[in-house]
Amino acid sequence: VQFVESGGGLVQAGGSLRLSCAASGSIFDNYYAIGWFRQAPGKEDLEGVSCISSSDGGTYYVDFVKGRFTISSDTAKNTVYLQMNSLKPEDTAVYYCATGCAVPPLAGPVGSWGRGTQVTVSS
Repeated sequence: VQFVESGGGLVQAGGSLRLSCAASGSIFDNYYAIGWFRQAPGKEDLEGVSCISSSDGGTYYVDFVKGRFTISSDTAKNTVYLQMNSLKPEDTAVYYCATGCAVPPLAGPVGSWGRGTQVTVSS
């Protein structure tokens, strides 16, 4: 499966963006979860941000985005969204979607990355 992320851009602190992750094929039947990840400037590692379970639609968030970000999906469109509100400069990163999840307790194998979309939050 291939992913195409979109929706990134430049926004002021406190603003909102909605990211989309469109898959080339069926994802919810074939993978246990779909997740959003990000890579901050100057950092090599990606960090998990949020994911959604394919089995029951359960959603999972890391602490630093809880209450601000919302993950959702449209199974008919094989698309996953990430609504980001109250953005902070530290949210600046390239955001990727992938099969799998890095957020406990659903964390597991991750693969099939998209190319990412840049999110820049100005102060």
